[in-house]
Amino acid sequence: MSALSPRPPGTDAPPTCEVPHFAPVRVGGGCHRLRRLVRHRRRAVAAGLAVTAAALVAAGPHPGAGAQDAQRARGHPATATDRVRERHPAELVAAPVRIADAATVRLLSPGDRVDVIAARDGATGGGTSVVARGVRVTEVPEVPESTGGSGALVVLSVPRATAPRLVGAGTTAQLAVTLC
Repeated sequence: MSALSPRPPGTDAPPTCEVPHFAPVRVGGGCHRLRRLVRHRRRAVAAGLAVTAAALVAAGPHPGAGAQDAQRARGHPATATDRVRERHPAELVAAPVRIADAATVRLLSPGDRVDVIAARDGATGGGTSVVARGVRVTEVPEVPESTGGSGALVVLSVPRATAPRLVGAGTTAQLAVTLC
């Protein structure tokens, strides 16, 4: 065989050698620790209570939780209406509404609660009616100075069932708001 010819694989590995015999490694003290823990029950109970408290704090209400959940976590039992709301929550939608008085809209800010009132003129039946009660203002867009008395837009968060009445009232009447 010449020096340039390739050698079969594995021929360049070192020869095998024997591994010396040694006693198995045993980790001691495991059973002893358990006996010591049982003898010192107070420490075991304290450790268990500490772990339980940490788990309860981790599973408790978080800073982003609503006030209703935080109040319930402080020991207030859930009422029947709370249980109904949890089963069938009112789905909220954003409803843009044109309010007749732009100056009134400038008084509003996101988070305010308002009642929406529809004022019909005498030709269409007249009178006033409350279209939505206690709805939350989610956005107050900028009111341009050139509105020419056509009112101002405000976005309200209302239950899905209230939204059609609110939009319908906006087409047939002038809408106003009162702060709650």
